[in-house]
Order: sequence, then structure tokens, then C-alpha cells
Amino acid sequence: MNLNGDLEVLQKIVDGALASLEASRQRIDDLNVYPVPDGDTGTNLTMTVRAVSEAVEQTSAASRQSLARDIARGALMGARGNSGVIFSQIVRGAADVLGETDLPRIDANSAALALRGASDAAYRAVRRPVEGTMLSVIRELAEEAEARALEGPAIGDLLIELVRRGEIAVARTPEQLQVLRDAGVVDAGGAGLLELVRGVAATVSGEPLPPPRAAEAGLSFEAVHQELSPYRYCTVFLVEGHDLDRDALEAKLEQLGDSLLVVGDENALKAHLHTDDPGAALSLGTEVGTIDRIEIANMHEQTQQREERLLAAVPDPPAEPAATGVVAVVAGEGNRRLFETLAQGMGPIAIVEGGQTMNPSTADLLTAVQSLASEEAILLPNNSNIVLAAGEPVAGGTDFEEVAAAVAERLLAEPRDLLTLLAGLDAPPLEELVERIAAAHPDLDVDVQDGGQPHYPLLLSAE
Repeated sequence: MNLNGDLEVLQKIVDGALASLEASRQRIDDLNVYPVPDGDTGTNLTMTVRAVSEAVEQTSAASRQSLARDIARGALMGARGNSGVIFSQIVRGAADVLGETDLPRIDANSAALALRGASDAAYRAVRRPVEGTMLSVIRELAEEAEARALEGPAIGDLLIELVRRGEIAVARTPEQLQVLRDAGVVDAGGAGLLELVRGVAATVSGEPLPPPRAAEAGLSFEAVHQELSPYRYCTVFLVEGHDLDRDALEAKLEQLGDSLLVVGDENALKAHLHTDDPGAALSLGTEVGTIDRIEIANMHEQTQQREERLLAAVPDPPAEPAATGVVAVVAGEGNRRLFETLAQGMGPIAIVEGGQTMNPSTADLLTAVQSLASEEAILLPNNSNIVLAAGEPVAGGTDFEEVAAAVAERLLAEPRDLLTLLAGLDAPPLEELVERIAAAHPDLDVDVQDGGQPHYPLLLSAE
């Protein structure tokens, strides 16, 4: 790349990558279960790429070499979290290659060389590289670029192929890393890297950014509920000085925790560590240089916040339908209120206006039944003219108590907890009927209420 007018193009490319990542930031945060489920991979990558964008915007470089140094330093200074620190080395590896003076304008061949440099630098930065992470994705992108470069494609066509290979690589991460497979998610860092490549491809091709992928629908229980990190604090800081010894600092920090990364050069090192003693880590930094850009995050709180956020986004499951609902044909507001009050906590009820001279139709009753969230319905017609529309009679006779007992037994054919008796205006004494029902069903609660309905001495409802 030469600098004659190309800074503007570079700024557009970086900003395209940033826009693509920002659009997917929340989704990538949600995917984050490795190395710890603190739900910030998308945010950390976004902040790191934003630092790269600012470095390009603010550079006063007069050569490709100095521009490469400015970009690499911007990525290092702005690196956030585990993913951001690794990405800063991806940027550094690519910038070192593209800063070489003997390379022509960026084409498929130089892109392949840059991606190989990026992959090698990222693997060197991690003491114990783990497959199934963004390391795997950058390596596969480099392999794809090298294979395609032999065909001499246009840079835009190559980038499209890289997006395709990136999608395959990200989808494969659960096969490579058990924790992802158990949670049923892909690697968050790899997913973030893919979005960056997608943004670069769209910008170079002159195409609008594709719409962001929808958030993961229904993350599994395992993806949401994750074990806390054995260490509480994610600690990141910059050490500046002269003749800094990366290996020596790394060896000391390794005694304090895990997820350790120390990257940079003899003038500036960025350290990332999960530890219970951030103060001790910072003290080690001050022993060798001046510390800056200190970030300490409580990962246990972050993990709990991630879980709460994901649970809050899950819609409540639909309520199970009640076993039995009631459709009551009622005349008058008083009776309506009584029926609605009695139904509270017992199951759904539908009221149909009706009574003498205003009998509802069969269609009215059917509509009311269908409106209930229940598997079955009891129809209370409250008028002899409605009986045929409501269904077949279940008992008959001239003896009030015998008929009432028969109706109650029919209602209690299946196990019920409560039987409600609504006494009408002309209801006979109900004590013997209540005693008879109670004797036959000792575990049943029998509730007698003054319904006050005309024409019908007794109405019964069982739940």
C-alpha cells in the first residue's frame, strides 16, 4: 500500500469493519462462554477496533512503515480483554507485513501474506494456544487466502471467499472446544473476527453492509448458566519503559492466575490476567516500567449480569391451560360480579349475557367455550330454555336433593378439590345435601354461596 490518497481508503475499510462488529456486538457478548462467561467479547473487540480506527484517523505517518507502527500501537494501547489483546496481535502481524516497502498495492497475494503474518503473531502471543477460538478462525482465513491467491483473484472476490471460509470455521468451533459444544454455541471471539472480515469485504466491494444476524434464539440452559471463573478479576494494564523483558514479566504474572497474555515489544507491553490479586499484578508491572491503561473488572459480577440479561430476554413460557373452565349464562351485573369473583383462582370463566326473554344462541355459547384457556368447560345455562343449546342433561327427577346429588357426582367423576354450591332465591335447605356430598368425598372442600339467582334454586361448579 502506498500513502498517496490511500489513508482515506484505509479509514473507510477500518470503519466498515467497526460498523459490522458494532452491529453484532450484543449477539457476540451473548455467545461469550470461553475462556470465562463474562459476556463482554463483543464489547471488548469493538473497543479495540475503535482504537485502531482512531489511530488511522490521527496518524501523521509519512511512510508505510511508520503507518504500520502507528496502527499496531493503537491496537495495543486500546486492546480490551482477552479477545482484544489477541486481536491487537492479529493487527500487528498484518501491519508488519503490509508495512514492508517492497510490497505492491494490496492484492490477493499481499492479503494472503498479511493474514499469514496475523495468524502467526496471534499464535505466538498465546502461551498455550487453544483450537476452537479466534486463533483457529484466523489460521483458516490465512490458509484460504494462500490457496486462493494462487488463482490470482481480485481482492474483492478473495474477501468474499474469506467470509465464506470464516463462516465454516466459526461453525466448526464447537467441534474443537468442549465447552462450546456443551453450551451449544460458537466461539464469541471467532464470531467477532468473522464480522470484521464481513465488514471489510463489503467496504472493498462497494456493497452495503449486510444486515446483522439475529441474536441467538433460545440459548440453551448450559449457555446461559455457566460456572464462575476460579478467579474474580480480569486485570489488563499497559507497561511502558525501555528494554522491557516480556518473558520475565510473563513468568512472574503466571504465578498469580490464568488466561495470561503479555504482548508488545521492548517499549510497551500489554498484560491480561485473570487473578484474585490485581494489586500484586500491577506491582509487578511497576517494578519494570510505568503502568497505564489499567482496567480491572469483576468477572463474577459480569457473569451474573450476563445470566440475568439473557434470562430477562427469554419470554415467559405460555401458561398451561386449566383443566376446566366455566361458561355461565348470567343476567344482571350483580350475578356477573359474583361469578367472576368466584372464578378467581379457580380457572377461566366466560360470561354470556342471558336469562328470561334474552336466551343466547348455540353460537354464542360455542364462542364462549372456545375463548377459554382450558381443556374442558362446564356450561351453566341458568335457564331451562338454554339447556338444549348447552348440551345433554345429566340427571332428572322430582326430588331436589337426589337430582342435585346426581349432578354433583357427575361433576366429581374426576378428582376435584373444590365444589361450589350457588344457592338461588328459592333454594331449599342445603345442609343435608352438603353432608351427603362431604360423606361421599371426605377430601373435598364444599363451599356454599348465596347466588341469589332467580328460577334456579342451585348451581354447582367443581374445580
